[in-house]
Amino acid sequence: MLRSISLFISLFSLLSCQAQSKVESKTYALMLKGLLSHSVPEVTAFEAYEAKDKAVFLDAREEKEYQVSHIQHAVFVGYDKFDLQRIAHLPKDKKVIVYCSVGYRSEKISEQLLKAGFKDVANLYGGIFEWKNQGYEVVNNDSKPTEKVHAFDKTWGIWLKKGQKVY
Repeated sequence: MLRSISLFISLFSLLSCQAQSKVESKTYALMLKGLLSHSVPEVTAFEAYEAKDKAVFLDAREEKEYQVSHIQHAVFVGYDKFDLQRIAHLPKDKKVIVYCSVGYRSEKISEQLLKAGFKDVANLYGGIFEWKNQGYEVVNNDSKPTEKVHAFDKTWGIWLKKGQKVY
């Protein structure tokens, strides 16, 4: 009985720490702290996963990245050619989580969404890299689970620790 309680407490502590930490790697966290302006609300991979059935996910990467893999049901919106008309059908009070590779492009798209009147927008802190690093599933264009993740380039790809890097 005592062993079961100890195991439960250990598991609860692990899950609590995972939910509270923004990203797993301290060096990744330092890089993100300097890269991002933190101008919009942010959610962890765990928080995004918990909201996956209530939120709309927007993928702010480029189409070739999205085609390799994306979070299931995510809507491709891009970055360089982002156009609010692409999501004009979304209610402005709908929960929206925006992501890219690490969070920079999605932060900029999130800023635009908030400026356009969307009320509940968050940037996925650490992006799809952290999503995959935490063990969450990504899918290909046929909605089939895949290990492949577009790693942008070899410089940024160092932050993707799990999955198969595609360039």
